Amino acid sequence: MDYIKEMRALVGTRPLLLPGTLVIVGDARRRILLIHRADTREWALPGGHMEPGETLAGTGIREVREETGLTVADLEMLGIWSGPEYFFEYPNGDQVYKVVAVYVAQSFQGHLRPDPAEALDARFFDPFSLPENVFSQERGFIEKYRETTAEVSR
Repeated sequence: MDYIKEMRALVGTRPLLLPGTLVIVGDARRRILLIHRADTREWALPGGHMEPGETLAGTGIREVREETGLTVADLEMLGIWSGPEYFFEYPNGDQVYKVVAVYVAQSFQGHLRPDPAEALDARFFDPFSLPENVFSQERGFIEKYRETTAEVSR
């Protein structure tokens, strides 16, 4: 049984404090990978919650592979976010306060094969031309990435 399911069995839907990782995966055309989440039907960055004993970077590598079929390495930290604005209630009523580490991966290996249990689709998008229904909490991470890549381009 996975850790979050074990915790949910004990506390029900009450808020949990959960660390997790998102990864901004870039391709050679400077586009970023988004998945169309199966649970919320929103576009989002690949990632998820940390399992006991994992590192934040290890969580990101595992989650990208599970959700998209791609293998990433050499992750670069973009930042860590937390606070009341990272409260989220899932469609099933589970509540979480997220502590989110966001990494950037500028290269990957493999073929894009989204896991249908987690993602309805996965595609690369121009970071300045995103679908309208991008998960609201993640827009700020993408904006920070755009600022960072603009600084590097100068």
